[in-house]
Amino acid sequence: MKRMFLKLVLFCLCLWRLVGVFGYTARASVSVIKGEAVTLNTRLTQINQGEWIQWWFGKYLIVDTNVTTGSMTVYDDGPDGRFRDRLKLDNQTGSLTITNTTTEHAGRYELQTRPMSKRFYLTLYEEISVTEGDSVTLNINLTEVSDSDILWECETDMALIAEIIRAAGRFSTFDGPDGRFRDRLKLDNQTGSLTITNTTTEHAGRYKLTLNGRKRVSKAFRVSVYARLPCPVISSNSSQCSSSSCSLLCSVLNYRPDQ
Repeated sequence: MKRMFLKLVLFCLCLWRLVGVFGYTARASVSVIKGEAVTLNTRLTQINQGEWIQWWFGKYLIVDTNVTTGSMTVYDDGPDGRFRDRLKLDNQTGSLTITNTTTEHAGRYELQTRPMSKRFYLTLYEEISVTEGDSVTLNINLTEVSDSDILWECETDMALIAEIIRAAGRFSTFDGPDGRFRDRLKLDNQTGSLTITNTTTEHAGRYKLTLNGRKRVSKAFRVSVYARLPCPVISSNSSQCSSSSCSLLCSVLNYRPDQ
């Protein structure tokens, strides 16, 4: 029995080594603010002779290169031209950079080379800022949502805060962690957009929308909430006033530099 167990362990180790030699698939999650550039890093130091690299976006081939022949083709017009003039390939490492990103660039990317493949899941965050006490609306900006279920999550706390389940006729909002969203959420039943009212700095963070309908759509937002400054006090220094000019002093009481 002991000998059989040792043979089984040896077989598993050999199988593990074979997977490492002939190929494996790694996975990575990458996020970026809309409009900024993002690099999908291969973590390779150099592409060797005889190797080839392909980059895929979903089912679409967007970059095809062969190190031996020195050929490289960038299919930046497909799908629907969303990558046009936005793709840059590092000829040494094979890493791919997408510039001037939009929400259309979110999704699954796959690097295929020998002896490995790697998948990247890219999330695009739309940056939104609001002053404490004001309302902020996370807009879906999609035309076809009437037949779709909608889930809103506060990614920062991994919590579901709103949902629309049309088959059950359920349109719900939730208080969230520590009750910070209590009586502050308004869900638009027609568009699915979510409004947070009377915001505080606790509402800053990342939010994610998942729309399940004829196609699955996800959008992400990063909300910054800025503290409202006290009313400034403006005073004049009479000793520095003349007939043509006067020196004014603007000050804020009870103000902390970190606000």
